[in-house]
This record gives sequence, C-alpha cells and structure tokens, in this order.
Amino acid sequence: MSDVMFGLLAETFLHPGSGQSDGAIDLKVAREAVTGYPYIPGSAVKGALRAAMCDGGEHKARVDAAFGQVEGAGSVLVSDARLLLLPVRSLTRAYLWLTCPLILERLRRDLERAGLKGSDVPTLTVDRGKALTGITGRIFLEDRLFDADISRLPPAIPEVIGRLIADDGARGRLSDQLCIIADDDFRWFAENALPVQARNVLDPDTKASNNLWYEESLPPDTLLYMTLTARGSADEMGRTVVAGFVEGQKFLQFGGNETVGQGWVRAGRYPQPAPEGGR
Repeated sequence: MSDVMFGLLAETFLHPGSGQSDGAIDLKVAREAVTGYPYIPGSAVKGALRAAMCDGGEHKARVDAAFGQVEGAGSVLVSDARLLLLPVRSLTRAYLWLTCPLILERLRRDLERAGLKGSDVPTLTVDRGKALTGITGRIFLEDRLFDADISRLPPAIPEVIGRLIADDGARGRLSDQLCIIADDDFRWFAENALPVQARNVLDPDTKASNNLWYEESLPPDTLLYMTLTARGSADEMGRTVVAGFVEGQKFLQFGGNETVGQGWVRAGRYPQPAPEGGR
C-alpha cells in the first residue's frame, strides 16, 4: 500500500521558527542547512498534527498509538514539510510561483518512494537568468530580470503540482503563474525574498516600546508537501487514522504566532494510484 502525501497551501503567513537570529532579523524561519530552502521540520509537523487531533476530540489511545509516547515510538512516520512553490513579487503578475529543477527532482523521488506516480515529473535543466514559464517576454522578480522560455515548460509539471493544491481557484491560476528558474537563482530568492515583519511589545501605560523585534515568515500561497508512512504493514491503521483526520479537517495550523492568526494551511491529499486493472 502506498504512503499518503498531502500538499499544504499556506492561507496566512507561516512562521516555522528556527530559534536563531541573523543580523537584523531576530527570528528566522527554519531552513535546510545545505540548500537554504525553508521547510517545516518533521518534529514540528508531528507535534502540530498530534495537538490538532487531541483538540479535535480523537481518542487519546489512538493518538498515542499513532504518534508514540515517551516509552515507545508511534506507528506513523511523519516527514518534513518540504517547499515546492514560493510566491515572489513580480511586475508581470500580482506574484509568480517559483520552483526549480532540484525541488522538482525531489518531488519526483518523494512520489516514487511513497508509491505514487512520480514518472510524470520530467528531469529539467534551466540556465541562470532564464525562466521556464507560460509568460512571454521578460519577467521581473523582485528587482531581478529573467528571460522567459515558453517552449520548454512541460505541461505535465503544473498538472502534477496541481494535484497537491486543494483550492480550485489557486489550482486554476497555476499554469499562468508558474516559473521554473535555475537552482542557484531559486536559492537567492529563498534566502532573500521572504517577508520580514516587525513585532513590538508596548508599555501598557506609556505605550513606549519595550521590545521591538523582526521576524521572517513564509508568505501566503506558499506550497509545501509532507508524507505519512506506516512503520510496517501492521501499522497501516494508524496512518489511515491520521490521514483521515487531516482530510476531514482540511485546515491545519503549523509554526508560531497562532494567536495572531498565522500558520493556517489548507491540506490536500495527493490522489492515490488507480488499482491495477481498475478504470
């Protein structure tokens, strides 16, 4: 039986914190050490799912069996939530969704590992300063200029990515807003194009600032994905319970700043492969 994969479309700003500061930014988002791509660590995904299931009235014994306790591991393996599409400001559209060949290669490999159909994602190469897209002419992303290449954008890519987007409107915009840029170019945007918000604590009497800090977030409409895996054939029921809960909720909350409305994502399950001989 295949694993279960969910796309996570950010409905609000999302702050998967790293607990570290960097120069002028006090609270950075969590990033992969090698690539610099933002992500949500699997431990944070697992904790959020466990809390949501407890708050949603799931029986504690079933939650403990799925996610484990101090004295033993659970039956469900929860992956990191990996970045797939990053919204970036543009003069060409309201924003454009960026991805790159390395991220698409990872998606293909994750789909294959999960027992889902990954062969639809082709291997690509993109030169620096170029963008595979359905948009003609030049493309402005932040303060950088890219040359559009409409001839090499495989139509299968927006189709596969669209299976991870639970909202019909967002899915319908994908082909018109998707840009695939070189790995090096994408890393620059992943490290430098995220929103930075100022937060403050005011004195209740004088309204003077007691603590001003800056924190980085992933913008709304960021698309990530995660997988749920059973530890063994005997543990498939736990994965089924967790997957069913996520499907039933549709909206989940990850990361920090939940009391100011951040962290909401819309979850969409990747379609299961058709059974052999099925229609």
